[in-house]
Amino acid sequence: MGSAAPAAGEPSRERDYWASCGYRHLAVGGDGRLTLTDAYLRAQLLRPELAPIPESCDAELALHDALVASPRRTVAQPALDAIRDDDARENYRVWLRFRDRLAAAPSLEAAYLRLFGGDGVDVPPLFVHELTQVLLRHILGERPDALEARAAEMLFRTQTVAVLEDGAVMAADESTVELFATTGGFGNLGELLASNQTPTRTVDLDVLTRDNADEYWDRDERHDLSVSLNRGQPALDALARVLERWLKHFLDVEVRIGPQRRIDDERWVWHVGLDAEASGILNDLYNRVDVDDARMGRLVALFQLDFANAADMRPTIAGRPVYLAMAIDERRRLRLKPQNLLLNLPLARPQ
Repeated sequence: MGSAAPAAGEPSRERDYWASCGYRHLAVGGDGRLTLTDAYLRAQLLRPELAPIPESCDAELALHDALVASPRRTVAQPALDAIRDDDARENYRVWLRFRDRLAAAPSLEAAYLRLFGGDGVDVPPLFVHELTQVLLRHILGERPDALEARAAEMLFRTQTVAVLEDGAVMAADESTVELFATTGGFGNLGELLASNQTPTRTVDLDVLTRDNADEYWDRDERHDLSVSLNRGQPALDALARVLERWLKHFLDVEVRIGPQRRIDDERWVWHVGLDAEASGILNDLYNRVDVDDARMGRLVALFQLDFANAADMRPTIAGRPVYLAMAIDERRRLRLKPQNLLLNLPLARPQ
């Protein structure tokens, strides 16, 4: 067991967490935004998708060595074509396109926003999630709250959600669930996923609460702590605080986000789905399209977002609340898209 969580009001300690995301290789500019460095690109080249293996051909080894020495170097097409393995060749093509996107932007924040413009995202979800994680690491800072750090994981790692017999709505990391469903459960707080659609084995995971929050820092990259998404539980409030800080960092707007039980608003004017499923459900409800019980049952949380300064909103709806929602898909997966908030709020000024 880890040490006790800080008492109420006690400041958090400095933490070096999520070390594998590469945050320590980045620089912070005078505007508080992240600046790309060669060290960060070198760290990416050592990831399993790009690191050489014993079967790597001479052309792949030569390219990898050249990029490690000079991560921003121009790579001519013949150097790529010479790589014998099709998958390795494609991995380099994709990474080089991503690298060029990062290098062309004044900050990682700007690069992130540019990913979602134009004709659609042209890099794999893995790279988007990695960029989301390192940005969240910067936003959460050196003295984060453990529940906020765990809640932030939901913005870049898919969760599996289950409703237990007692009504508890529990979220656990999908990759961890799949791993332990086939290799064995662990933990001591009982069955988490009674309906996780993996019939071979029950999965038991520890539940992160305020009482055991300090446990997170010994397990921050194991992704083996589940959380309750019920209203009134700390994880949902922690997620709201993370989203507030996300918006403040990117858009420089102050908002307050709080969980809601339902939308009872005859003047409902704006909403944002935090994932594709929730977007579809909210759109149908707003347009008075019938939503059957099965789809409504996929909604796992509703929020109300209020701007601290109504002048930050479009004048025609200034002062009105914005409703947010998140929902699971048919496989009970929660796949949040934090970019939705950045792109779809009714702001008075373009970003």
